Amino acid sequence: MTLQEFLEQCAANPSFIIMFFFTLPIAASLAWWLGKGEAKESPWKYMYSTLMFLACIPGIFAITLNVYLFLFEKKSIFEADIYSQILPIISMIATLFIIRKNTRFEDIPGFQKIGGLFMVIGAILCFMWFLEKTRIVIFSYMPFYYVLIIMVVMLIIIRLGTKKLFS
Repeated sequence: MTLQEFLEQCAANPSFIIMFFFTLPIAASLAWWLGKGEAKESPWKYMYSTLMFLACIPGIFAITLNVYLFLFEKKSIFEADIYSQILPIISMIATLFIIRKNTRFEDIPGFQKIGGLFMVIGAILCFMWFLEKTRIVIFSYMPFYYVLIIMVVMLIIIRLGTKKLFS
């Protein structure tokens, strides 16, 4: 099964996706209402962390997919799938907004990891877009493991650069 087939299957049966992405902000609202003022304490901060990861991973994937489809595949925004490209982003924003009402993001375990993931993905997409726009094509007889080593070094450089930029 390819990613496109999976997304088409999800669009054909959207009830689980709708339920999942509507449940996240509702659960964050319930946690905000029940644990008001106790967000830094142990059970609540881990609940917020779980909700944050459940909302941000699909949300970041949807943002990355949208950027890829609109910049590289030249898809129209009118062809965007509501269930896999728009709903995860709206749910992520709503969930993070509700969580932010009750606690600071710095108090939630793992928030820095999500921010770092988003920055690395964004930097890689910008780098790929730059390479695509400059139309640089390299043909070489370089062994594949050299290409892998170069990619790992580039990822490390991008990660270090984003760390220095935002710290």
